[in-house]
Amino acid sequence: MKNLFKSTLALCLTLFSLLSINAQQKRNMENTALLIIDIQNDYFPAGKMELAGAAPAANNAKKILDYFRKNNLPVIHIKHIATNDGAGFFLPDTSGAEINSLVSPKSNEKIIIKHFPNSFRETGLSEYLEKSGIKNLVITGMMTDVCVDSTVRAAFDFGLKNTVIGDATATRDRELNGEVIKAPEVQKSFLAGMSALGNLYAEIVNTAAFLSGK
Repeated sequence: MKNLFKSTLALCLTLFSLLSINAQQKRNMENTALLIIDIQNDYFPAGKMELAGAAPAANNAKKILDYFRKNNLPVIHIKHIATNDGAGFFLPDTSGAEINSLVSPKSNEKIIIKHFPNSFRETGLSEYLEKSGIKNLVITGMMTDVCVDSTVRAAFDFGLKNTVIGDATATRDRELNGEVIKAPEVQKSFLAGMSALGNLYAEIVNTAAFLSGK
């Protein structure tokens, strides 16, 4: 009976290891970095540009960040500093422009400052990725329809393969010709656009699916 128990336990451990390896193979994180875009205080309650669902999105981004840290995978934080005339948020030297504490960078993680929606424009992001051998990006951040969308499309133009964690992004209500388009509709439309034509610009997955290796 004792030998049978040991054999059963060994079999269970072997199956668990195989499942873990299979999940990693499905995900294939080789040459992959996490890109966290503009998860900054002004997007949260009491900030100057509050988004719908900023906190849940940031909490999901933290889960992805924890995964990358646990597996010693590269992490890049994008921080927007507004320099354009009339800007009302992410202003230089303000607490609203600081990266939110949920995803605070560690000392060994890259921080790139940008001044435009596209994280590649007039930054060293492309050069850094090339130098680091990064070919795939896992992307979280805000706002879905502005900085996330423009960065994803630019990354595609640079030949990168993108995975966007849909529930780790957020936006706000928009207006078009006097009609208010609610944030969830904006969110779904832009994520659908990124994944159009067979995930042309990005594959869209949720946090749970990504962490389970699906």
